[in-house]
Amino acid sequence: MSSKYKVLKYNLNKFENIDDLVSVEEPLEISIKYKDKNNWITKILSITMRTPGNDEDLVRGFLFNEQIITNIKDVDSIESYGEKVGQYNIQNKILATVNNSKNIDITKIKRDFITNSSCGVCGKSSLDALEIIKSNKTDLNLPKINKEIIIQSPSILRKNQSEFSKTGGIHASGLFNASGELIDLKEDVGRHNALDKLIGSTLLAGQISPLDQFITCSGRLNFELVQKVLMNDIGIMIGVGAPTSLAIDLANKFNITLIGFVKSDSFNIYTNTKKVIVG
Repeated sequence: MSSKYKVLKYNLNKFENIDDLVSVEEPLEISIKYKDKNNWITKILSITMRTPGNDEDLVRGFLFNEQIITNIKDVDSIESYGEKVGQYNIQNKILATVNNSKNIDITKIKRDFITNSSCGVCGKSSLDALEIIKSNKTDLNLPKINKEIIIQSPSILRKNQSEFSKTGGIHASGLFNASGELIDLKEDVGRHNALDKLIGSTLLAGQISPLDQFITCSGRLNFELVQKVLMNDIGIMIGVGAPTSLAIDLANKFNITLIGFVKSDSFNIYTNTKKVIVG
């Protein structure tokens, strides 16, 4: 979703007034409804800044990636509600109703936090909130991907972005198979939101097959992005930017192959080189 703004542009030693398309950023209040014994409880979970569109996928991915739910089918319904507000006349509140309260981590619901679109860790109460409930590692050797596929995946991602070509100010996450074919892609002003949307959509469609897939993201790779990929047992993550130290440590611990600084003729493999065909 984009909006047109008037801009004074300087180029080649002159100024001109032009129309520029800018990515829309709006708050989304995410609430969850679940049953506690005989009582229905509704609780606000998060406020995130996002690009309107694919909000249901964003919520599904958020709930699963945060491990508030452990099965995507436990989400019974997702509906937007409240008044349509702002210059874009959209609803900025959404409610997910969960049909299996036994699979809900109540302790995480009780932990109030606000997620910022550019930094998913910001607002969490302590480092304890980053603990990963994950016992199994990703496969040490699979999938295997060719170096050419690594180099090509960011350009494939960008070519298939509908909003980036308009605004240049939006992130994307894409799910690829080991042959380099794009399965699905989602965009958002927030890197974490784009990945949540992608996971929510592909989980619901039953498209995730970890031993034959990898994820490529625009921008840098941090701890929480790697955590979201890990929750879905995907063992290769590629980014066009730099990884953080925590992202590398987490990937290394769970056998994830973490690849960054991908350019037309180079990239860096930070962890587990066994999944990359280098010959």
